[in-house]
Amino acid sequence: MSAEASKPDASPKNVPDWVRAEKFVDVLKESVKGFSKIKSFKVNSGSAAGENYSTVMLRLNIDVELEDGAVKSVSYMLKVPHQMEMFQAMMEHTKSIFDIERNMYNIHVPEMEQMYRNAGVDIKFGAQAYTVKGAETEYLLLEDLAPRGFKNSNRLEGLDQVHTEAALRKLSMWHAASAVRVANKGVYPDQLMVGFYKEENRVMISEMNKQMAQNFLKCCATYEGNEEYIEKVRALQPKLNDELFKKANMDANEFNALNHGDCWSNNMMFSHDSFGKIKETYLVDFQLPKFGSVAQDLYYFLLSSTKFEDKLTKFDYYIKFYHENLSENLRLLKYPKVVPTLRDIHLSLFKHGIWGFITATTVMSGILLDPTEVANIENFLSDSAEGNEFKTLLYSNARYRKHIQAVLPWLHNRGALEI
Repeated sequence: MSAEASKPDASPKNVPDWVRAEKFVDVLKESVKGFSKIKSFKVNSGSAAGENYSTVMLRLNIDVELEDGAVKSVSYMLKVPHQMEMFQAMMEHTKSIFDIERNMYNIHVPEMEQMYRNAGVDIKFGAQAYTVKGAETEYLLLEDLAPRGFKNSNRLEGLDQVHTEAALRKLSMWHAASAVRVANKGVYPDQLMVGFYKEENRVMISEMNKQMAQNFLKCCATYEGNEEYIEKVRALQPKLNDELFKKANMDANEFNALNHGDCWSNNMMFSHDSFGKIKETYLVDFQLPKFGSVAQDLYYFLLSSTKFEDKLTKFDYYIKFYHENLSENLRLLKYPKVVPTLRDIHLSLFKHGIWGFITATTVMSGILLDPTEVANIENFLSDSAEGNEFKTLLYSNARYRKHIQAVLPWLHNRGALEI
């Protein structure tokens, strides 16, 4: 290996010092048939501004020489923590997210895939994960799905019906397998049963929600038709944190499954054939799974990631479509309990309406924001002038106003603003 190959080229910021070519030799031996040596090693940013907040995503582009002398280009996606001091303090509370995601890729997702194979269905939920020996920070290394034709949809436009149905079909398979797993083998480890809303995170979550709420309420007062719901929105704020923790507690009388936890369009990748028909749907980013009511994933996905014209008009249809697929998969995997009815799913959605509100007033705003360099984790977490300016932009831009002015009255009419 040459000295030049051992150093990353034109690296973006936040690349840990240990990310050097020699650390990835074992991975290349495992994943590249006939691997001989590394010719070049480059590290590039793996996501644009506004596409990813919680971690740093890097793309490793590596030219390798094979045993027959041929040169092959390969790439991987590397997820590492933010290096800045502000986020390091937060990571003291959430550093387990890398451990959780590693366990998802290495243990829990393969287990669900095997359940389907045992039932005669060969499926994959997502990318292949790899182990890097001697990594000096938390990390996750995954295959780069782009060379296989996988890509994200346009988050600003939202998913059309065909892509929404494909995503719901895969999500129903995920939910079904996890529910059957728990029914047959017992509960998942605590990190999946409790999830992000655990007591040691309460202060941090409260502070984050408080900062977002301040800026949201300021903008909400300017929304057309706000007089219908603004007083309820204001009254909800002091109770919001306690209500989220309350709803995060699993109710054993409901149908429960492992929620993806961050189920939006950028965490789904689609591949298409030459005619544009969807061939495969993969889920990515398993940092925030939580076993509980499927209302969390359904609100999160359908409110954040569907196109404006379908978001509310097809909501009930999408729930019916999801339920049909969920029921089919539960029966395929021989779910030993009573399969939930469509009414059961709707009752759960009404009961857990707070997930709809928190989706609409947090993640939906980031998804609908035009690409901008100010869309970064520093401004998301900071109470500085720049941070508040960014959060005001989240809630005041024309695209978000269009969506929220439709979604808030809809949530209000469903009783989601009542505690």
